[in-house]
Amino acid sequence: MQDYGSIEYIIIDGKSSDSTTDIVNNYQAIYSHIKMVSENDSGIYDALNKGLALATGDVIGFLHSDDLFPSNTIISELASKINNDNLDGIYGDLQYVTKENTNKIIRFWKSCEFRPELLKIGWMPAHPTLFLKKEIYLKHGQFNKSFEISADYDFMLRVLKDNTFKFGYLQKVITKMRLGGASNRNIKNIIKKTKEDLRALRLNNIGGIFSLILKNTSKIKQFLIK
Repeated sequence: MQDYGSIEYIIIDGKSSDSTTDIVNNYQAIYSHIKMVSENDSGIYDALNKGLALATGDVIGFLHSDDLFPSNTIISELASKINNDNLDGIYGDLQYVTKENTNKIIRFWKSCEFRPELLKIGWMPAHPTLFLKKEIYLKHGQFNKSFEISADYDFMLRVLKDNTFKFGYLQKVITKMRLGGASNRNIKNIIKKTKEDLRALRLNNIGGIFSLILKNTSKIKQFLIK
């Protein structure tokens, strides 16, 4: 439904047993720019890496299972700002919504203009809203699969600290995410994510415990802004 005319769709399916592949096959019969891989994988980041390996576009973004764009102009707006501001990467705001009603907002991840020093106080953009030029992946590689939950955070720290790239902020909701993602599914995953976030901070020489505390406490306001 996006109104932008040049999108390559790459669907990575974990060998699902529902009607996903049938639906995709029906679209592939109409549109030649849809690719699909349906096979077992070792997790979210393995699937994302498969998509990256297949992508031929100038700019790459992810739309995860159960997530959606709030309007059919999102991609064209992102492309316009990337071109007009000569950006290497762009991100926006994220809404967490209920599975039953995607207009019911539970949490609002409001971002801000990028400054490198924000990384040390635990700031990060919402990864589902992040679109990057392919050159960034060619330079910094794919997601580190030794992280089960925080590979996206590790990757963003790796990329955003690189001052040879220019990043911009589109001040609007880019993605709506239905609740129930891997990182906040249960207490065990929350604890694992906290440990992995700390490892990512130290691995990228960004910060430590203090940065992690600020990262987690900054999320409180996301439940207050709707």
